[in-house]
Amino acid sequence: MSTNRPARWAPFALSAPALALFGLMVLLPLALTAVLSFQQYDQQLGVQGGLTLKAYAHVLGDSYYYEIFFRTAWIALLTTLICMLVGAPEAYILSRMGNPWRSVFLLVILAPLLVSVVVRAFGWSLVLGPNGIVNQVFEMVGIGRQRMLYTSTAVVIALVHVMLPFMVIPVWTSLQKLDPLVENAALSLNASQWTVMRRVVLPQVTPGLLSGSLIVFALSASALAIPGLLGGRRLKMVATIIYDEYLHELNWPLGAAIALILLLVNLAVMLSYNALLEGAYRKRMG
Repeated sequence: MSTNRPARWAPFALSAPALALFGLMVLLPLALTAVLSFQQYDQQLGVQGGLTLKAYAHVLGDSYYYEIFFRTAWIALLTTLICMLVGAPEAYILSRMGNPWRSVFLLVILAPLLVSVVVRAFGWSLVLGPNGIVNQVFEMVGIGRQRMLYTSTAVVIALVHVMLPFMVIPVWTSLQKLDPLVENAALSLNASQWTVMRRVVLPQVTPGLLSGSLIVFALSASALAIPGLLGGRRLKMVATIIYDEYLHELNWPLGAAIALILLLVNLAVMLSYNALLEGAYRKRMG
């Protein structure tokens, strides 16, 4: 009995430093934010002691915040959909490349991650601005200048550029487990290329699409730099509202309440999406 106890507790002892770090860096700030969201706030005195639901009642009772949450949701969903439509074929082509081109294009896909999001946002503001290259092309073809900066279109374009690697890598990883001979076998049995993609390739990459889409949606819904720089003061998203409440209005309880509501909505959407796709995947794969 005594000889088995160290072996039984060894995994917990080995993971204790990582768990302690996780609790210190993630759970503790989250708990403090939750406590802060229930505290009272006075415009002259700031955060006061005592627990109240005024911050949550203010958010849930104002249609202004519903509009912001709805805008954040559809921008995040559109970004996720575009990343899926672009990233999945890109990952498929990447998986079929041979060396050294596979390494070269993989580096090209991952290279934007080495550049700060703020720098990329400023770059897109130059490209989409009134005197940017996009408007210059529009003038050349006779369309005329269009107002693209500080619109939802600019935010979606920049988010797709930032989030695309987070979709390509999980799908590409799933494709590494797929034997190309399986596709050749299906083609030899007179299956069309569309049928092979739909019934052979797609079921195999579903886990990659699931994980990639969850990552892209979560990061897009909580993005701050791109909506703040390319959306401007008029196109508000949830992260920019939280930023304003914390640093401009100094209403920390309200900012904490909005942040927790965003977290809960994100978790609800991600868990529902995960359950739906995993159920369909298990049913399809038997």
